Amino acid sequence: MTLKFLVPFLVGASLLGCGTGPADDPESPRSATEPISEEALIGPWRAELASPGGPMPFGLQIDRDGPGLVAWVENADERAPLSGVEITGSSVRLHFDWFDSWIEARWESSSPDGPTELVGNWFRNYPNHVTQLAFRAVPGEGSRFAPLTAAPGQPVSLTGTWETTFRDEDGESPARAEFRESEGRVTGTFLTPTGDYRFLEGSWDQGVLRLSTFDGAHAFLFEARGTAEGDLEGDFWSRDTYHATWSARRVEDPTAFALPDPWQQVTATDPDRRFRFAFEDLDGALVSAGDPRFAGKVVVVNLFGSWCPNCNDEAPLLAHWADEFAGEGLEIVGLAYEFSGEAERDRTMLRRFAQRHGITYPLLLAGTSDKSAAAATVPDLSDVLAYPTTLFIGRDGRIRRIHSGFAGPGTGEHHRQLVDEMTRTLRDLLAEPEAGIPSS
Repeated sequence: MTLKFLVPFLVGASLLGCGTGPADDPESPRSATEPISEEALIGPWRAELASPGGPMPFGLQIDRDGPGLVAWVENADERAPLSGVEITGSSVRLHFDWFDSWIEARWESSSPDGPTELVGNWFRNYPNHVTQLAFRAVPGEGSRFAPLTAAPGQPVSLTGTWETTFRDEDGESPARAEFRESEGRVTGTFLTPTGDYRFLEGSWDQGVLRLSTFDGAHAFLFEARGTAEGDLEGDFWSRDTYHATWSARRVEDPTAFALPDPWQQVTATDPDRRFRFAFEDLDGALVSAGDPRFAGKVVVVNLFGSWCPNCNDEAPLLAHWADEFAGEGLEIVGLAYEFSGEAERDRTMLRRFAQRHGITYPLLLAGTSDKSAAAATVPDLSDVLAYPTTLFIGRDGRIRRIHSGFAGPGTGEHHRQLVDEMTRTLRDLLAEPEAGIPSS
């Protein structure tokens, strides 16, 4: 992601008051200080965060798994798991440990039969501060967005492809929106030159589009209105202060509109197309490109961050490759660019990332997430434009292809096509002899 509004995490949030109600009254049927039972939490919940642009809803499901509870959030076809559910007296904590974030809530109720609401805050740790947004959830599935009572927009046809421009104080950035609408329910995403906004879900109601997503770290809210010309004009919110505007124009022929080719955005700077690296692994041991383990092997080098949504989308593919092609001469290595710059803290987050995705290949702590600083650590590349950036290196040690960003599963067919192309690239390199000649 390139402009600030494309940074794929929520940064900063003002604490919104949780309000008062029956749960604050000790004479109410169920007090906020009464212990929460596991049975009271089990089932679907309609949840929302208090985004600066308005309620940012998502689905929450809690279920039993053996002696404990499991939970996941739902956005369109996505089921994003939580790392744990912890009850302590009258409060519940929903953990997203791989993002160092959590939801802490208590219940507010006016009924002796169960909680009518969970009320609290979503928190996320950063190196020098903790951010938070107010959280509220009610039992049941319900509508993602409440119906509108006015009709401020024009009811244009929404399903299809839209050429999109986002605008903020740093300028403009292109995107490709793909929406599917049926009986007022909308799913889809925005593809950008360096990734995508993953699974978006929302409503098309009286000419107004509302979309949201939340996975424990990345929380986005989009709104737009149909215009008399058949276009969309809207707003995008992330974090507590960030706001961008966006506009979109329907593309009748989707093949006639394409974003910049992610295979062409970054190039090798070394005349021999070599790629050199030397960074410490999670145990503090130095790993370099010249180590014997890489000699004569096909090497996939992945520049990533544990905080990055598209990196988390790509990680299962890399873990699968590591298992499937281990006996065919493949080595994968991850170069991690983390938030804090504090080695032990960053290693903790990387261990969680590896455990989440079943990663067995080495992860090296290469630097911090700032792209210009990251580029300085890998001078054999022209630039670092996106996380992830994936390099395919032949058995002769020369870079063959470089891909910036990753189209995740929320992009549907784009994701399937990219996985197929990446896998073909890898198989072709594995089929070459050690003395293979690099392609032009």
